[in-house]
Amino acid sequence: MTSRPPPRDLRASDADRERVVKVLAEAAGDGRLTLEEHAERVQRAYHARTLGELAGLTEDLVAPSAQPLRLDGSRSVAAFFTTQRREGRWVVPDRLVVTAVGGHVVLDLREALLQGMHTIVHATLIGGQLHLLVPEGVRVVVTDAKYPGRVGADLQPSPAPANIPGSPLVEVRAFTVAGRVRVHTPRRKGSGWLGRSRRQER
Repeated sequence: MTSRPPPRDLRASDADRERVVKVLAEAAGDGRLTLEEHAERVQRAYHARTLGELAGLTEDLVAPSAQPLRLDGSRSVAAFFTTQRREGRWVVPDRLVVTAVGGHVVLDLREALLQGMHTIVHATLIGGQLHLLVPEGVRVVVTDAKYPGRVGADLQPSPAPANIPGSPLVEVRAFTVAGRVRVHTPRRKGSGWLGRSRRQER
């Protein structure tokens, strides 16, 4: 079985570089970087080949939760009477454990980098919620073992493009006690073909 490279060794895209350059510009604008430091880091950003090289350019500028690239590789997200979010450009492991007890977990996959074509999310929801935001063309399958809860009532998985062979699959294996799972693709401005309601795939 071929091992996957760690998140920091994955190749960077032009969009990844632009996210980092934007943070560098803001840092230069408010004095966190000198003009010389800004120029040097921008040059390094445009020459960076991996996500790790890019991430190192902003680590001392913004808090971990505000980083343009999140490469911590964490395989779990827990919300106990609070809200936890994973959004922006972050690396999604092939297996992710979600726990929400009276809390709310938001997994935004629209700009995320999936490490595999089949991602499994193990969700335990006790009076809590899991909200998945997925891009067009990603298949979502939800299976559940539940007591009173809502899994599937709010599902709007992707339309026809999701059935294309080889498209990514996100499988949610949920255990709920008065919990709730929501999956949908938000509508983008100017993109009327996005955000249409979709039936759950079983």
